[in-house]
Amino acid sequence: EGKCIMDISVDIEDYKLNIRAAGIIIHNDKILVHRNKNSDHYALIGGRVAIGEDSKETVKREVLEEIGKTVEIIGYIATIENFFEMKGKKYHEILFIYKMEFEKEEDKRIEKVLKNIEGKEYLQYEWLDVYSLEKYPIKPECIKEILKEKKFPIHKIHKEI
Repeated sequence: EGKCIMDISVDIEDYKLNIRAAGIIIHNDKILVHRNKNSDHYALIGGRVAIGEDSKETVKREVLEEIGKTVEIIGYIATIENFFEMKGKKYHEILFIYKMEFEKEEDKRIEKVLKNIEGKEYLQYEWLDVYSLEKYPIKPECIKEILKEKKFPIHKIHKEI
């Protein structure tokens, strides 16, 4: 421990290039997502890939850091090239999305809202009904159609700018 993790996040001209990885757990027709209580949308659980780290390791590390749970990767869902603007900054993001599962049997029965264990009080983890995802603001938006179509793995280009 104690080593500095350098995210792959680079400023190029007026863009920020991010390499991100996220995981999706589906239980009882619900998916686990996270929400910043100060923002108006949900997002997949994950984070930026660190230099020298593969995207599977990123997902496992992020879930452990954020909610203290160990997961295994059980499949691959999508690669999304995501172009969007946030707080006046343009983003070019490559997003790897895995299907994951909690490792421990008791964790597989969790249905409650989970809290962030890093002290980020504003983050919470909620279960959304996979059949009514269109009701929720989820970013990137195209994740809704990917989960509806169930044709994995898939490659999408998602442009908001």
